[in-house]
Amino acid sequence: MQEAASGAGSPTISHRNTASLIRHAGPHFAAAHLDGLMALYVQPSDGRAVSLPISEHRSERIVDFVRCSYLGLDNHPSIIEGAIETVRRYGTLHWSCARTRLNFAVLGNLEDALSDLFGARVITYTTVLAANLSALPLIASGVLTGGKKPVMVFDRLAHATLALNKPVVAEECEVRTVKHNDLQALEDICRQNETVAYVCDGVYSMGGGAPIKELRELQERYGLFLYIDDAHGISIFGEKGEGFARSQMPEGLGERTIIAASLGKGFGASGGMLMLATAFQEEIFRRFALAHAFSASINVAAIGAALASQAIHRTPELGVRQRALAEYISLFDELVPTAQAGSRLPIRTVVVGDELAAIGAARVVLDAGYYTSAIFFPTVAKGRAGLRICPTASHTAAEVHEVAAAINRALKSQ
Repeated sequence: MQEAASGAGSPTISHRNTASLIRHAGPHFAAAHLDGLMALYVQPSDGRAVSLPISEHRSERIVDFVRCSYLGLDNHPSIIEGAIETVRRYGTLHWSCARTRLNFAVLGNLEDALSDLFGARVITYTTVLAANLSALPLIASGVLTGGKKPVMVFDRLAHATLALNKPVVAEECEVRTVKHNDLQALEDICRQNETVAYVCDGVYSMGGGAPIKELRELQERYGLFLYIDDAHGISIFGEKGEGFARSQMPEGLGERTIIAASLGKGFGASGGMLMLATAFQEEIFRRFALAHAFSASINVAAIGAALASQAIHRTPELGVRQRALAEYISLFDELVPTAQAGSRLPIRTVVVGDELAAIGAARVVLDAGYYTSAIFFPTVAKGRAGLRICPTASHTAAEVHEVAAAINRALKSQ
């Protein structure tokens, strides 16, 4: 979704090109659906396995490598029981009420527990999307940067739930996009402008991460405001699962850093959250953030599940699962070459190139009993289609060996 200047006189900047996106990607989505690779409806089974219906009377067991539950907590008995028990205790699942009016008491307990766990002021949201939709317009307004509207800089590979905010943000301030992890371009913008906010992922959904240390140095030098979506980094890094970004900030967030993160994915429950630093920020978000002022909270089951997960995060079990994840990532790297090999980050992408060839490769792997994601534009750049694989702590060494063998066979058949 690139930016383009058009029109006479003062150029108009377009931050969306949805029709073009659909035109280019539509045929490949259709091919993936036709090949039985997208929108599968399955029944959970043991471990990372699911039961995939083949016909009205027959199903097939497949092992999935697409779920982002990196620590395998999404079916943890304590988390399931936490969800069930909290619904029973409260006698309801959901309140259709803006959070500026009524909140479940147990939600306050959860946000207090998460704030203590992560050393920040935590506000929860139904999704990370809702958190991002709430946060970015507030940053663009200048209310968090001393009343001065920032130049808002997006990393080129910032997640779609960040990038979609560009048109709204552009109503408040100047918006720019820089190449992925282009620190030189970002520093140049910082030199030329008094107030700059940078929007990026912590761990990117197609692999790789943000250079947190270097970004903090730019923050120290220029007062750079950082908004980091660490949905894929939470729980898998840090002694208490603080995440990829927060674990690299032992001194605290400071008033110019906000971290968004998932209560699903590595955390194993449901919902999203923001980590804030100051009482002023918390007040602004609780009064004016879109999904707080005009929408409801995560439901009671999600609250109970998240409370159970944060309790697990305080036990040695977290470290055991983190080490198991690292072991299986390393094993996969020994078996399948990728650009991410050697990284501690949990996502691997195998580049095939041609979109239809990538879809064909994913089908070969699925026929072997393993479900991986066929990725193509707009998820990745045109001509960079391939497979996305997510090893988790709940896979087995045998499953990692077998999916790797299936991937290698698929690549040789192209």
